[in-house]
Amino acid sequence: MTLSEIAARAGLPAATARRCLNTFEELGYVTRNGRQFVLRPKVLEIGAVYLESMDIESLTRTHLEEMARETGDSAALSVLSGTEIVYVARASVRTQARMEAHVGSHFPAYATSMGRVLLAGLSPERLAQYFAKAKLEAFTEKTVTGRTELDRLIEETRRDGYSLVEEELAMGVVALAVPVFDSAGRVVASLNTSSQPRSTDRATLLRERLPMLQRISTEISVELARVPSLSLSAQV
Repeated sequence: MTLSEIAARAGLPAATARRCLNTFEELGYVTRNGRQFVLRPKVLEIGAVYLESMDIESLTRTHLEEMARETGDSAALSVLSGTEIVYVARASVRTQARMEAHVGSHFPAYATSMGRVLLAGLSPERLAQYFAKAKLEAFTEKTVTGRTELDRLIEETRRDGYSLVEEELAMGVVALAVPVFDSAGRVVASLNTSSQPRSTDRATLLRERLPMLQRISTEISVELARVPSLSLSAQV
């Protein structure tokens, strides 16, 4: 919406609406697209407005349910918001999971497969800004917190087109993620499948699930290309 549209809808003078929007932009809740203002994923912290406006769940539900059904595990889509990933869609056939996530859940980007995929899509300048703000702490004995090693893993993700993270955020969880692109070829979201190390090893996960992830990512990318505001909302 434009400033005048927002002011009219809110019943506020344009000057007041502008001051409010400037504050929301500074706090990370909105961003600008020319003369229009667009919601960012951070609004998930105060409600489901972001998902309702983008209709992401309805766009991706069939794809995520298909992947969850075929793998017997969970499938999720996330975007980058500040230093964290935020789940914007999820499907699962399991009733008991080691670490249950849901739409709106947020986790540190550096310690997750989806986060590393999203970080790999940033420019060097924005990646440097991310590390300047991120608090690198260990969640398990396997969590990588060293900047040099994280830089190597992110570069590896950028080169290979996927990230596999095992028990860095929580013990008993291994996840594989790939990027989702907009029509301009920018990474705007990340798609993953997760399982348990005792159920599958890294080689098996890559062999059996990477081709499916890449196929579904391509299908979702085509769908999300119809939602141009997602591209802006996913950037940091």
